[in-house]
Amino acid sequence: MSNKVEEFNEYRAQMNDKILGENNKVLKRIFNLDTNAFTEGALDKKTKELLGLVASLVLRCDDCVKYHLESSYKAKISREEVMETLSIGTLVGGTIVIPHLRRAFEYWEELEEVKE
Repeated sequence: MSNKVEEFNEYRAQMNDKILGENNKVLKRIFNLDTNAFTEGALDKKTKELLGLVASLVLRCDDCVKYHLESSYKAKISREEVMETLSIGTLVGGTIVIPHLRRAFEYWEELEEVKE
């Protein structure tokens, strides 16, 4: 696995364990709500991941973008679908999103290298 992908996943898992280890009911419910929001429902998981990716890019949350890129990759969403989704996020978010778009594109390439 790519070093950047590995580092992100290790850090995320480590910090999530610490946060959830505090046994705070509100935080646990927020994490649970986030997990459940992206399961199959009226919208399929693929659509929800792509919506999450657009929202994350527009809100300029690099960690969120990485999370949704990786979830999209695991859901076998195509490069073309991801790039089109990122283009919509950039259009909606404006030019201030471009630095986040660059990091998103770089992270997607890292995910694709894992496949090779």
